[in-house]
Amino acid sequence: MLRKSILKMNSSCSMTLLKKSPTNSLSSPPLFFFFLHPIPYTSALHTKSKYSTKPSLTFHHSQRRSLFKISFLPQFFKQQTPSQTTTKMTNTSDTSIKEEIDPGIVQVSENETLEIVKYPHPSLRSPNALVTEFNGAELKLFIKQMFKMMYASNGVGLAAPQVGINKRILVFNPKGDSKAFLQEVALINPKIIRKSPKLEDGPEGCLSFPNIGGEISRHVWVEVEAFRANGKKFKVKYTGWEAVIFQHEYDHLDGIVFIDRMNEKDKKQNENQLKTLIESYNGPTPIAL
Repeated sequence: MLRKSILKMNSSCSMTLLKKSPTNSLSSPPLFFFFLHPIPYTSALHTKSKYSTKPSLTFHHSQRRSLFKISFLPQFFKQQTPSQTTTKMTNTSDTSIKEEIDPGIVQVSENETLEIVKYPHPSLRSPNALVTEFNGAELKLFIKQMFKMMYASNGVGLAAPQVGINKRILVFNPKGDSKAFLQEVALINPKIIRKSPKLEDGPEGCLSFPNIGGEISRHVWVEVEAFRANGKKFKVKYTGWEAVIFQHEYDHLDGIVFIDRMNEKDKKQNENQLKTLIESYNGPTPIAL
């Protein structure tokens, strides 16, 4: 499971209404002019324009050093878009930031529970079988349970082997919010068919590896072929943050964990934490470390 993004809010512009002085002609009607003033990005505080019907939303995610901007502003004026930044957010005092948690055993249905397995649990290294039966209530129920487990962990993605089920199934929601259910993605038997030659480094962590994190190189975009729960095959292209989440979870389906992709420096820094994690493990016999 990949670490969750950070939601910040700030106002990007304001609108000032100015009245032009009438000319010498008494019959001339008053004229109004609208000016759009950019406000420099100086903080992560949220303000609301007097004339704006909704605030602007700026998403900063700590996983990739980039900024995505979505603005909801009145249609009668155009927003000026600031240049892209590469700021890494480090402020953890904001109440909108939800750190990942280990919820332990979660009741995902009336008679069933799920739990995130920790390294070196064998399911993290075991082969994952293709799903061959679709349209069944069991598959749809399992996907629903995976989302419930993911949200309980404050995560943005989850792969089936992370809950001890060795099937090629993964789910994610780039917003990590159950209220944003329209953003939910469930992929059955996914396969990368194309990927960008360019790689981008960014910090990642995984709930199966508590207290461990490091820089991971990921393709900036991937094209994917997969099945829906109803058995319908489709293709999709993921870029940016969604591409990062997908690649992290997709690795789990191939028995690859994110420490396998760490550079030597980060591996060295996490050596003691990894050793402690392995020594404290008391589950089934690991297949490989």
